[in-house]
Amino acid sequence: MSLQIFVVQIYDYFLNLQANNFKSGNFTNFFKLRTMEIHFNDLNTIPIFATNPFEKKVIQFVQEWFSDTTTVSVQTSGSTGVPKVFEVEKKKMRYSAEMTCRFLELKHEDSALLCLPVEYISGKMMIVRSIERKLRLHITEPSLHPLQNLETEIDFCAMTTLQVEHSLDKIHLIKKLIIGGAAVSEALKKKINEKLLQPTTGNQQPTTIVYETYGMSETLSHIALKEIFPNEQQYFQLFQGVEISQDPRGCLTINAPQLNSEILQTNDIIELKNTQEFRFLGRADHIINSGGAKIYPEQLEAMVKKVIPNEVVFLGIPDERLGQKLTLVIEGTKSVVLNEKLSNIHYQPKFHQPKEIVFVEKIPRTPNGKVNRRALLDFIQNS
Repeated sequence: MSLQIFVVQIYDYFLNLQANNFKSGNFTNFFKLRTMEIHFNDLNTIPIFATNPFEKKVIQFVQEWFSDTTTVSVQTSGSTGVPKVFEVEKKKMRYSAEMTCRFLELKHEDSALLCLPVEYISGKMMIVRSIERKLRLHITEPSLHPLQNLETEIDFCAMTTLQVEHSLDKIHLIKKLIIGGAAVSEALKKKINEKLLQPTTGNQQPTTIVYETYGMSETLSHIALKEIFPNEQQYFQLFQGVEISQDPRGCLTINAPQLNSEILQTNDIIELKNTQEFRFLGRADHIINSGGAKIYPEQLEAMVKKVIPNEVVFLGIPDERLGQKLTLVIEGTKSVVLNEKLSNIHYQPKFHQPKEIVFVEKIPRTPNGKVNRRALLDFIQNS
């Protein structure tokens, strides 16, 4: 057995177009290339041709995967440290792919959609899952609107929070959607629920299941999932073969030898329910120490996002008296309506109330969509 790859070019046909349009060379409105599709289901390899730089990168990775090399290069996002490139064993990526496919009960010939950059582990693992489970992989160039041309149902897709935010009108076409890159805000959860619970033709019940992921490049994408629609779970569910514990700070320690030969020590503060379930509370390196009180910004951000739709970030700005001044940064423009909503937020305890509120046009993000707190802090301090 080897790989058989079919490239399917999907076209928009216009019923009223006459044959003389072809004779006159007027092809523009007759068809439009929509997506590339790869079937990982058989042996013979046939040539495939990229129509854009992203498809070329996908093809290059597929060729690399089926080469004699035992490792592939993976780039980190740089959201929790300096971006770096490291080598990953293919057998460990296969194990990761199998864990996800087993958890989500994906079957041979199910359809999947790739809309994430293949430089990062998130995009690479979508391809590996498709190869290992022999899925039909649809490929669309990463953007904020990856579903804009989607017209048929897809069994499985991974997206970032920003992509979901801009694709709410189409997520009902995804049967199993996993969201990563950043924590799913309360505001986004609400939007997902409202969209998927809207009445449909024939009053059919929604079939989409949405999960939030927990993982990192070093764990080869996610090691745990948490359902957020139609049920909203409070704790991440670990995959089989992964063991976790806490260090003295309360931070998560990961032991997953099939994914990484090293025991991984994170800066993620967690609540450990049992050996298979945990809840993320915040990052130790994000803790704000204001007047001697330790404040977890992620918890405050989740609370504020239940009240206003804007992206928000809590920062600790250096302060001579307090050490760090708790500052709320809001993406967008100040308004009477927004101020009224903010004034109705009751912070408990009182030191959780921000000392200052700053509005910015755009909150900086890393290439894969995560909030870049360091860049935002630098911007605020230099403004």
